[in-house]
Amino acid sequence: MSAPLEGRVVLVVGGGRGIGRAHALACASAGARVVVNDLGCDLQGAGQDPAIAEAVAAEIHRAGGEASADATDVASGAAEIVARALEAHGRLDVVIGAAGLALDRTVMKMDDEVLDRMIDVHVKGSFALVRHAARAMIDQGDGGAIVLHTGPAAFFGAARQSALGATSAAIVGLVRSAAIELRRHAIRVNAIAPTARTRSTEQLPLFTGIAPDSMGPEFVAPVGVFLASDQAREVSGEVLGVAGTRYYALHGRETPGWFGEGRPPTPEELAAAWSDVTRG
Repeated sequence: MSAPLEGRVVLVVGGGRGIGRAHALACASAGARVVVNDLGCDLQGAGQDPAIAEAVAAEIHRAGGEASADATDVASGAAEIVARALEAHGRLDVVIGAAGLALDRTVMKMDDEVLDRMIDVHVKGSFALVRHAARAMIDQGDGGAIVLHTGPAAFFGAARQSALGATSAAIVGLVRSAAIELRRHAIRVNAIAPTARTRSTEQLPLFTGIAPDSMGPEFVAPVGVFLASDQAREVSGEVLGVAGTRYYALHGRETPGWFGEGRPPTPEELAAAWSDVTRG
């Protein structure tokens, strides 16, 4: 069996269930020593259950792999999570950030408490995770890989997903910029934008009429192993979409635009030139 992550230490944040669990198991199968981090919270980010991460670590052990478990909240404890991974395994080569919330609520019905929780986990947690993981990798001196998770809503929007779209867009911006900043340290930063059936998404209208096993987390995990491996050593700053057996890249773009007459245009001139501004 191929072991592209042999000898690597991989930290999977949000690795206790769904896509994160699939990443943890796939990385272990690829030869990595895995740190399974998961708060074990409910769908709104409340509560804690260390048994969730421990169960995945135990599953890896039963399969002959090496793993440790951690239940620290990434929203406030990214530095602690990274420190514990280093303490348990002596180094850190790959970080996969898969913790997140996906709530089906319109912008008018999203309450501040849940919105704050999403920002804390998706934005602040991801930013801190990149910062502390990158510091560990820089200190080691031989590079590394960071893989975050975002969503197609960051690019296209989605009904009842305004909060997820907003926080996902923040992650895209983080990935694009951190990839540029960390290139000189041989640290690659990429993101996966999955469309997958999990406990957070299975009630969404998108999955109505779709076979339960056609868009599961197992389709996402190979992308994580690829981005963590030397096979992706030239890949950084990318956002890769996954929807079942479809794999694709998500790119931002700008149109050629329209040029005015050397002065600020009037609203009427912009209206007349609108097709030129947006076409391309």
